[in-house]
Amino acid sequence: MNTERGYEELLDEAYQLPNGHAKLELLEEAARIADSLGEVDAGYEIRGEIVETATFSGYPRKALVAFSWQLGQYDKNPEEYYDYPLLWSYKWIVDNLLCFPEIERAQIDNLLEDMRRRYQEHGYNDRTYWYYRFTLALQSGELDEAGQFLQQLRPMERDGMSDCEACEQNEFVEYYMRLGDDEQLLDAAQPILAKKMTCAEIPHLTISKVLLPLHRQGRQQEADKYQKQGYRLIKDNHDFLRCVGEQIGYLTVTDPFKGLELFEKHISWTAEHEDPLDNMLFHGYAAALFRRLAEEQVNFNVKLPSFYPYPEHATDVSRLAAQYSEMALETARKLDKRNHNQYYVTYIQALPR
Repeated sequence: MNTERGYEELLDEAYQLPNGHAKLELLEEAARIADSLGEVDAGYEIRGEIVETATFSGYPRKALVAFSWQLGQYDKNPEEYYDYPLLWSYKWIVDNLLCFPEIERAQIDNLLEDMRRRYQEHGYNDRTYWYYRFTLALQSGELDEAGQFLQQLRPMERDGMSDCEACEQNEFVEYYMRLGDDEQLLDAAQPILAKKMTCAEIPHLTISKVLLPLHRQGRQQEADKYQKQGYRLIKDNHDFLRCVGEQIGYLTVTDPFKGLELFEKHISWTAEHEDPLDNMLFHGYAAALFRRLAEEQVNFNVKLPSFYPYPEHATDVSRLAAQYSEMALETARKLDKRNHNQYYVTYIQALPR
């Protein structure tokens, strides 16, 4: 352990970096040094930074570990810590739990109820609870239940634990995308596309969802414009792996050779990305892309990452399609088994949407 550098120095260096692996490594080293020195309060604050950085860089498992440490420490000495950041980040943790098929639904529901209890104890209403009931149902493929929760939360008053309006609106766009309702999706996306609702991750997360609906409505020029605009926003942050996959899905239909360029640029992200759901969707879109490219009468030499187990597939896009499809379906089966449905297997088989 490098204890020659104090954790304060590492923190100062980390704060100069954008969210990502390099920043996360510095924060984790700072936490280890603080722990070795018995600096519990410093360790608590550093882990708060780890939770935020990991959440928005594609490392939800690291966020979960750091948050669990924080929560345990807070419950030992609640009077020692400012509660608002912990309560706020609890939402990020709950939102990411469903991506891990090994985490049982009962455990996720218990954590959501624990979050609700803590919010009530601190004077917040139940709107955020019902909002995350909605998002968890949506992520589980329980679309009827998601619709019911959405109706329940809409009339409720926002409070200090509510997500920003732009993030919530993006989730409504996601809901209509999963329903396959292009008209409602584009209506819901309009305030975001018009820049009336923005935040650190919006419109980044939204633009990739409107591309195929615009294409299906014959608005090709508009869709192409948003594809270029959206890609510029997401191309440098691993947290947007799913959005890159959605862009590949659009290009599979409209310009598969450009879709191949995006695949080659971003497939390496899957090696470190900790979200199995996002990896699954990226692989599913890749499989659809290679099925489309197999229809072309050309020779390929796809630039595959060093960790890909079958380098000989570089010249055989049909084999790549089969391999990436199986990689996606392996995770889809696990998620469906946990969720007691066939939602994600069906979803992957229908890509692009």
